[in-house]
Amino acid sequence: MTSTTNPLLLGHGLPPYGQFTPEAIGAGMPELLQHLEAALARHEVRLTAMEDPTWEQVMDPLHHVEERLRWAWGVVNHLTGVCDSNALRQVYSQQQPAVVDFYNRLGQSEPLYKALRQLQQRHRQGLLPLDGVQQRIVTTAVQAMELQGVGLEPEQRQAFNAASTRLAELSTSYSNHVLDATKAWSLLLKEPGQVDGLPESLRELMAAAAREAGHGEATAAAGPWQLGLDLPRYGPFLRYSRHRHLREQAYRAYVSRASAGDTDNHPLIREILTLRHQQAQRLGYQTWAQVSLVSKMAGSVEEIEQLAEELRRPSQLAAARELEQLGQLAKKMGAPDGERLKPWDVPYWSEQLRRHRFDLDSEALRPWFPLEQVLEGLFGLCERLFAIRILPADGEAPLWHKDVRFFRVVDQEGNTPMAAFYLDPYARPGQKRGGAWMDECLVRQRNHQGQVVVPVAYLVCNQTPPVNGAPSLMTFMEVETLFHEFGHGLQHMLTTVDHPQAAGLNLVEDDAIELASQFMENWCYDQPTVMAMARHWQTGAPLPEAEFAKISAARTFMAGTAMLRQLSFAQGDLELHARWVPDGEESPEATWRRIATAVAALPPIAEDAAICSFEHLFAGGYAAGYYSYKWSEVLSADAFAAFEEVGLANEAGIRTLGRQYRDSVLSLGGSQHAGAVFRTFRGREPSTEALLRHSGLMGDGVLVKLNPS
Repeated sequence: MTSTTNPLLLGHGLPPYGQFTPEAIGAGMPELLQHLEAALARHEVRLTAMEDPTWEQVMDPLHHVEERLRWAWGVVNHLTGVCDSNALRQVYSQQQPAVVDFYNRLGQSEPLYKALRQLQQRHRQGLLPLDGVQQRIVTTAVQAMELQGVGLEPEQRQAFNAASTRLAELSTSYSNHVLDATKAWSLLLKEPGQVDGLPESLRELMAAAAREAGHGEATAAAGPWQLGLDLPRYGPFLRYSRHRHLREQAYRAYVSRASAGDTDNHPLIREILTLRHQQAQRLGYQTWAQVSLVSKMAGSVEEIEQLAEELRRPSQLAAARELEQLGQLAKKMGAPDGERLKPWDVPYWSEQLRRHRFDLDSEALRPWFPLEQVLEGLFGLCERLFAIRILPADGEAPLWHKDVRFFRVVDQEGNTPMAAFYLDPYARPGQKRGGAWMDECLVRQRNHQGQVVVPVAYLVCNQTPPVNGAPSLMTFMEVETLFHEFGHGLQHMLTTVDHPQAAGLNLVEDDAIELASQFMENWCYDQPTVMAMARHWQTGAPLPEAEFAKISAARTFMAGTAMLRQLSFAQGDLELHARWVPDGEESPEATWRRIATAVAALPPIAEDAAICSFEHLFAGGYAAGYYSYKWSEVLSADAFAAFEEVGLANEAGIRTLGRQYRDSVLSLGGSQHAGAVFRTFRGREPSTEALLRHSGLMGDGVLVKLNPS
């Protein structure tokens, strides 16, 4: 493969996804790494010869190396998430060790580390002017290199690098096991009575899955219907199936994914935790949690646990009442006496209670939320708040799948390009990993000609696809998910920081990273926002105001149970990374179960192995950081409270405040500490008051002030 035919060497612009075949990746990655190794070696030689390096001499060549690798390997990573195949998976696994090795080589470059320390020292001595953003970039770069083992002795460094490579392999294997286990389980339902209670949209989806699996010309009305563990099928099935034994069967399969046989993640979990513990100690820390906190707002595990406890107390009281009410309803509606509420009952009876209390049927709302209208409403809100315009640009960019859309973001006058984004909205079981996420395609920076490279985002969801001529009709939860991911995208796209190392989400403290995403979710309960997008896809009729009132009233429904679920995950994560030790008596799964039993609203069943499919901790970036969702939620609720205080009907005030939010939270990105950015917008420290109020838990709680540094 020559330089002219290797797509991985391109290094800039929108990627030509069609050229990133497994064969091209396998042949092209070694060539790219060879180029980058030569460039890094040249840079090190120059740095070694310099007595007084400048910012430009150190950082510009370094960024050029880092950006070329981020761009190329980022495309490969992206494709493994949205276009999984055995060939792609194989080549990814083959190339990943060399990529990890190069990142270790970069992070452990002594000439580079020395040059960064010189920049710091010369700035302190007044010999080198660095602005605040440059100082933060250098400080965090030094910190990152120290956490990558630059200061280790050769023998320790070798062990550290081997462990880093092994951790990357384990993470990939863990994720592959979850995908394979999710894909492997299915349940074919052949009798119409077995789909009693299921909404039309779910029966359509299950019939489509049956057809795809070769079970004849299945239809929504006559079947057969194939259930799977992907969320668009599994989630609604648990909420609507009237057959308790079928819900139980699906639930047991879901919580035991990747816990046995060829996809068993138990040994991987123990090895991952052991290696993280050893890595922390090599770096001079006691636990992996201490390593994680280096890049967080929170100062200590104890500080996090204090916040969690203040949220847990009112939530536990509320959750006990909620489960009691579910049990009463189940008994009233004919559940056998003495039949205790089980985890597979909670979604079903929650939906029944929601209908009884609010006369709200989640599935019945789908026709009012077709994707195209939801996008119009979301874009209209962003135009109103942030003085931007979002324009469809289909056909202007290469795609990886026919369902992907491309959009451009311009200023309010429509003259100045600001950003762009891809939207990949629909579930593709077996090919696309579950969940929803935002990722970087291009990062804001200035090119060699001094021109701004506008940021481009990937926005990926897993919502119900169009079925039988109907558009993608979204549940309200899917609407919230889209708003959430778009919030991440806005922080990436609306940054005004030209230093790419601190632009957008880069350098934002990990426990503040969800601020912008969760902030956008609040607008799903703002009546003008919802009514602007909620129109029946067939008749064009607006969502009845009474239905919106039910949505608003149901916002705090089962809030205590939901809060405890998140707190259980957060506490289990901290326990594993702050207190579990490899040579202790308790296994990781026993630790996880102990915390879940103590904190969650219902104790886990015997077969519960949810730890084996918890990708956030073992195949994502949330190890010792899952609490970040709640920490960020405190920030986001408090930020939205500023709009409530101005008055959501005060159009001029909302637009003014929206610009202030854009010019602080969305613009400044990681150029300042997240606490300082929040104070710039809010004028004070964050408080839990708004989160407890929005959750309907205010009366039961104690107010906590966060004091981030």
